[in-house]
Amino acid sequence: MEAFNIRTWLLGQKMKTGATLALDDTKLSICKKLETRLDVFKLDSAALNKQPEEVFDIVGKLGEGSYGSVHKAIHRESGHTLAIKKVPVDTDLQEIIKEISIMQQCDSKYVVKYYGSYFKNSDLWIVMEYCGAGSVSDIMRLRRKTLTEREMSAVLRDTIQGLRYLHDLKKIHRDIKAGNILLNIEGQAKLADFGVAGQLTDTMAKRNTVIGTPFWMAPEVIEEIGYDTKADIWSLGITAIEMAEGRPPYADIHPMRAIFMIPTKPPPTFKKPDEWSEEFNDFIKQCLVKKPEDRKTASQLVELRELSLDELLRRKNNLESEMDEELRELQRRYQTKRQPILDVIAAKKSRTTN
Repeated sequence: MEAFNIRTWLLGQKMKTGATLALDDTKLSICKKLETRLDVFKLDSAALNKQPEEVFDIVGKLGEGSYGSVHKAIHRESGHTLAIKKVPVDTDLQEIIKEISIMQQCDSKYVVKYYGSYFKNSDLWIVMEYCGAGSVSDIMRLRRKTLTEREMSAVLRDTIQGLRYLHDLKKIHRDIKAGNILLNIEGQAKLADFGVAGQLTDTMAKRNTVIGTPFWMAPEVIEEIGYDTKADIWSLGITAIEMAEGRPPYADIHPMRAIFMIPTKPPPTFKKPDEWSEEFNDFIKQCLVKKPEDRKTASQLVELRELSLDELLRRKNNLESEMDEELRELQRRYQTKRQPILDVIAAKKSRTTN
């Protein structure tokens, strides 16, 4: 399946350019130990030891993320476009360090890349991959409509791969939603915003912290009975509904009431299931299973999707075969009806000639 095509609407969108901030001398960077990733773009040690305003030009504000604001920046030397998250150090420093640590450990095209960090006055600058199309929620807002099933399939394909990668590392994202799925200009979806992500260890199979966005929370997270990577799968199912309908289930009620309803009510479904394919409805059901032990893993969803694609390919081949047979039959019928007419015409020509 092709990537989500965002070029048609991305063209013409203008970045709201914010005023460049006046920047003073930086503190000695304590982020030197956070080595940059091996990637197409890389910040070398010389760049990481400079003051950030010597390395980057801030050209606009992209929005607010967990624990800070996110800005568009240009790497002066290469012209490479990047995203820089500015985090006040008076916020929870441990959470910031955790987010950087998780990003630093990740090396997947389905996860936003981390390049390095700087301290500047009272802010920590986290340099990350820039995703020019913004988040899926940004796309829906700009287009003023929800995604088609084909578009959602492309986004979900990449998101599932990103979750499988994180879960294999025993990491839980804990805040999967359309606003935290970013797309680059090629339409590649990537997981972002690890401000609430958690790490599972061998001695701590399940976490008990209630963290996330209420409408996307899995029942076991709300009930504080312990949860694991399966909580992300529930959130993925809710995100699929969000992309299809514009809002997650229970979005029209108070979040605290939603927190009560999610564990007690049956799993949500599409408001109009008949508008979506059987495969898409089944995907939602596989994700939104109340008991975590019965819920699919990201790896299983990848396998199901591959099987689904094989089935779709088989159906396509069968359909093409049936269409070819129907076409041949129509040609035979046409030829059968046409032949007597041709015989009459030939006979007339023969008599005329004679």
